Amino acid sequence: MGETVFSEVSQIGIVVKDFERTSKVLEKLGIGPFSSIEIPHVSAKLKIGLVNLGGVQLELIQVVEGESIHSRFIKERGEGLHHLGFFVKDIDSALKSLEKKGFRASEGGEAFGVKYVYLDTEKELGFYLELIQV
Repeated sequence: MGETVFSEVSQIGIVVKDFERTSKVLEKLGIGPFSSIEIPHVSAKLKIGLVNLGGVQLELIQVVEGESIHSRFIKERGEGLHHLGFFVKDIDSALKSLEKKGFRASEGGEAFGVKYVYLDTEKELGFYLELIQV
C-alpha cells in the first residue's frame, strides 16, 4: 500500500457564512472559546477561528472579501465541512508522494509561517484534504 501522510487528523475545517454567530452557538455548547484572526489567502481575506479539541484543531472559516476555494465551496454547497487537515513535517515531499498516487494540489500558500496546500479531492470526497506544515 505504501507510505501515507494521513496518519491522524490534525484539523477539521468548516466554512461558515457568519463567524460570530457560529462561534457563539458552539461556545454556548461548551466548544470554545475561539481565537480569531483575519488573514490574506490567495485572492481573498478570511476570518479564521481556532479551538483545540483534544488533539484536533477545529477551524471556522469565513470569507470576508474576495474569491477563494472557501467562497466557491460555500456558494456551491453551503456551510459545512470544508476539509480535513493533516500536519506534515515536509509539505513538499508529502505532496510529491501524493502526486505519484494521482492526487494534485488545488490551491495553497503560506500565512504567518504556516505552509498549506489543499488537495483536489472535493469532487470525489465532498470535501478537501489539506496538508499543513507549521
